[in-house]
Amino acid sequence: MAGPRPVVCSGPSGVGKSTLLKKLMKEYEGVFGFSISHTTRKPRPGEQNGIDYHYVTRDVMQAGIDNGDFIESAEFSGNLYGTSKAAVQEVQSKNLICLLDIDMQGVKNIKKTDLNPMFISIQPPSMEILEKRLRGRKTESEESLQKRLQTAKIEMEFSKEPGAFDVIIINDNLDDAYAKLKDALKEEIDKVKKVSS
Repeated sequence: MAGPRPVVCSGPSGVGKSTLLKKLMKEYEGVFGFSISHTTRKPRPGEQNGIDYHYVTRDVMQAGIDNGDFIESAEFSGNLYGTSKAAVQEVQSKNLICLLDIDMQGVKNIKKTDLNPMFISIQPPSMEILEKRLRGRKTESEESLQKRLQTAKIEMEFSKEPGAFDVIIINDNLDDAYAKLKDALKEEIDKVKKVSS
């Protein structure tokens, strides 16, 4: 795939990934782009097709997956989610670094492709702090919260495997974590700016 090297960000729910990525997009406007994922779930109020997600039917999405059009896909709560090759290429064609916010399963799937992204893991300082953050959101049922914490434990174990990630950032303090994220991406950011200027 032509264009800047994509960046895959992974980490447990509640770790602050979205906050960090939004900061990055705001500071480096015209450098980063998000690939828009596909999903079979219905749009939530205020969400728009082609902006928040590409909303498709299960048949359409399954056909794309079977056809090899997706670099990663997963089923979550009865809905399919995935990142199409076309969505990543669309971002790269604009000379933007494609940011992919992907779960552990997606990371494993992408490692089997020719995408060659930089893999970054964002992690909480501890499971206790992560639980506190998730409870603070007040968006989860107890069952859902326990599922997320269990998934987080598995993700943290996976991140310890040699070669799983290029960079691991502990989000203990947002400003410090953001500085580390920018530092990790400096070389790629400079390349894009050079081409754009």
